[in-house]
Amino acid sequence: MKYFPMILKSACFLGLAAAVLSCVPPGTMRPRMDLSLDADGARWVEAMMSRLTPEEKVAQMIGCRYAGEFYPADGEQAAYLKRLVAHHKVGGMVIFGGQAYETALLNNALQSLADIPLLMASDFERGVGTQITGSTLFPTIMGLGAADSEELAYQMGRTTALEGRALGIHMTYAPVVDVNINPDNPIINTRSIGENPEQIARLAAAFIKGCQDNGMLATAKHFPGHGDTDLDSHILLPVIKADRERLEKVELYPYRRAIAAGVSAIMVSHLVVPALDPTPNLPATLSSAILTGLLREKMGFKGLIVTDAMEMGGVTNSYTPTEAALKAIQAGCDMVLLPLETEKVLDFLKEQVRTGVLSKERIDASARRILEAKARLGLHRNRFVDVASLPLELGGRQALAQAQKTFEAAATLVKNDGDLLPLKTEAKVAVFSLSSDRGEYFAGRTFANAVKAHSPQTEIYYADADTGQEYLDESFAKSAGADVYVCALFSSLSALKGSVGLDAKHTALIKKLKESGKPVVAVSFGSPYFLGEFPSVDAYLCLYRNQPQGQITAVKAIYGEIDVTGKLPVTIPGAAAAGAGVVLKKR
Repeated sequence: MKYFPMILKSACFLGLAAAVLSCVPPGTMRPRMDLSLDADGARWVEAMMSRLTPEEKVAQMIGCRYAGEFYPADGEQAAYLKRLVAHHKVGGMVIFGGQAYETALLNNALQSLADIPLLMASDFERGVGTQITGSTLFPTIMGLGAADSEELAYQMGRTTALEGRALGIHMTYAPVVDVNINPDNPIINTRSIGENPEQIARLAAAFIKGCQDNGMLATAKHFPGHGDTDLDSHILLPVIKADRERLEKVELYPYRRAIAAGVSAIMVSHLVVPALDPTPNLPATLSSAILTGLLREKMGFKGLIVTDAMEMGGVTNSYTPTEAALKAIQAGCDMVLLPLETEKVLDFLKEQVRTGVLSKERIDASARRILEAKARLGLHRNRFVDVASLPLELGGRQALAQAQKTFEAAATLVKNDGDLLPLKTEAKVAVFSLSSDRGEYFAGRTFANAVKAHSPQTEIYYADADTGQEYLDESFAKSAGADVYVCALFSSLSALKGSVGLDAKHTALIKKLKESGKPVVAVSFGSPYFLGEFPSVDAYLCLYRNQPQGQITAVKAIYGEIDVTGKLPVTIPGAAAAGAGVVLKKR
């Protein structure tokens, strides 16, 4: 690979970049980029369609996993990536994790190996910082629902696009437009804007516009709607039991609006939806009735249809990697993402083209859409990025301030009985940092230390999923002298976990603290639905995700240092209605 020469060349520019930093206004980024297909791009697409063989066209339909890490030129991973790009001629790569410089350098290196420019993509659901260290990290999209601001949604999309394009990433698999109407949803939850289809459609359209005005393809997901399930499709195959009328009013509505807003791509999910396709146990990913009949023909979507990860249990439990990839393409998918046994799948699909199992017309339709997307991005003119410019374009003060503004607007005070908040600094506080995840004992350290900085008499108690009952009982006894209990609650939302609920021992402790007669403040850094387990707590504050910025924002809210104006975007059964939110003015 031409990797080491590129590193050396880029390194030579770093001194120049540092020299000009002081001359550039903070937050300076790339100008607006037009995603329309111009005449030059159209000519390039036609030239490629004429030149590429059918086997090369089907290879354009595969997106492969990689990470933005350093790979030695003679290492096994470098050789594997080189085979995918230079030999198999895949159409795209999907990045999961990495560092800024390594990502940009590797993207340039991979592009230098590619005959046709690669379409680079990632899950940037919370901004580029979701995957790439050094970039800006936003709250979960449910935070946008709590803030209910189209301007904040647009700016989040804009920042995502500018930072992603600076790294050589052209497409985000966001926004999530699933309608989270099931409180037990283990995988969507705070990844959804909320439960109101109209609000989801409105804010998602603003996010899409922010992305695409600034040169990044946006993707609405997970079609036809993953919000009403209590199973994780990374593990099992969920079934959506709603009838067609409900699907039209709820699940499908945000997708129709996203299409009207010009979204470039839609990701289809591994869900069985009998009202849309009665074939038993057939995931939507593999259903021509859902993808071609509904999405293409009835809903009129003309952009890219991409699969959810084909390595997920929702397909691998019932289909081989080759069988699943073939069925997805036959159903109408344009890009098959992250197939297991990738090289075997590529060889298999090329053979299906040669034997006529996959028709020339079917492959041409998808290849054309993929090439047009690349031309709209301007990749036929320039596929490389200037690594030296990264300090000017990632994580700058303007972007960080925008993210902080979003964190603060998202903070939601669901209840505040007796005007318990804001707390007085002289109060003697006992903080219980309770993580329901293993190995996350100090999940709330940033929060707890910030509380102690405000109230010096604060006592801090940590626990995670491995912490025994004896320690919890001892902590409860030791905290008896506190004036107020503050419980910081953490339970991560992640693939394969199967639940976002709280540890039963921690729920019992919160109830015990409330029964002591002292006031209790509960702060959720995860699912807002936690309150349903202990609705009698005196105050309940939602930040929707465990991030350091969110922990600091929560402390500012508790002590009255910011205005708290967020509104709950979902209903918490037995505890609070959607739209609940106590306005707490900065004191």
